[in-house]
Amino acid sequence: MIHSTGQDWLDAPEKRVMLFGMSGLGKTHVASMLRAAGTWFHYSVDYRIGTRYMGELIADDFKRHAMQVPLLRELLMSDSVRIRSNITFHNLAPLSTYLGKPGDPARGGLAFADYMARQNQHRAAEIAALADTAPFIERARRIYGYRHFVCDTSGSICEVVDPDDPHDPLLEQLSALMLPVWIRGTEAHTAALIRRFDAAPKPMYYQPAFLDAAWRDYGREHPGPVDPDAFVRWTYARALAHRQPRYAAMARRGVIVEADEIAAIGSAGDFVRLIARAIDRKTPGGA
Repeated sequence: MIHSTGQDWLDAPEKRVMLFGMSGLGKTHVASMLRAAGTWFHYSVDYRIGTRYMGELIADDFKRHAMQVPLLRELLMSDSVRIRSNITFHNLAPLSTYLGKPGDPARGGLAFADYMARQNQHRAAEIAALADTAPFIERARRIYGYRHFVCDTSGSICEVVDPDDPHDPLLEQLSALMLPVWIRGTEAHTAALIRRFDAAPKPMYYQPAFLDAAWRDYGREHPGPVDPDAFVRWTYARALAHRQPRYAAMARRGVIVEADEIAAIGSAGDFVRLIARAIDRKTPGGA
């Protein structure tokens, strides 16, 4: 780790953390709180994916749909309207809508090959956005004067790196720059996330091998045209279980804070003190 003790972290003139874990446990909430304190730069990996790396893909998909409407087609062909996504740190709907869900086109699904192509686009974009962290740390310092930096990662970060490889190049680069912080949920948190997802299933990124196996297994259990929402609901709980050991392996490079601890903090100062305690309670040789 880049900090050996809690006091070392507290004394550091520049604090840099990389938050990771399941979506919905507080990464963006904490990052926004730190940004609001005025001394932290908030780098959102999902925002970078949806703007820098997939923004044109998203806008082009919107345009393809608009071209099916005669009025909009006429306006687009005469360059009279502009169509673009409006992604924010808290609204990533354009990105998730573009990723889509596989299944029956009559129910809004994508052909599995098209779905996998979009998944691969996301994978490449996420890797590139994570690699951009280093130059953004420098830009935040040089242009804006921010001394502290929080990297708000996607829930799928554990799928685009090899957490068990001690020499994974991307993880090596990131952990040399920042302190990795796993926001770990309990079984109750997982159950709540699953209930929330069941109520409003949304597209997400999956590791290719995991997704391919899930698609085959679901097809065997549910023959016939695939209901896209039913498939992603069926897959979500399995994805969370698949990710847990991968997050745990990533945490060997950093520290663990519990989701309930994150929910209890009310200021940037609370967060800084929580990280100091997490460093001090880490046992030698592992998380």
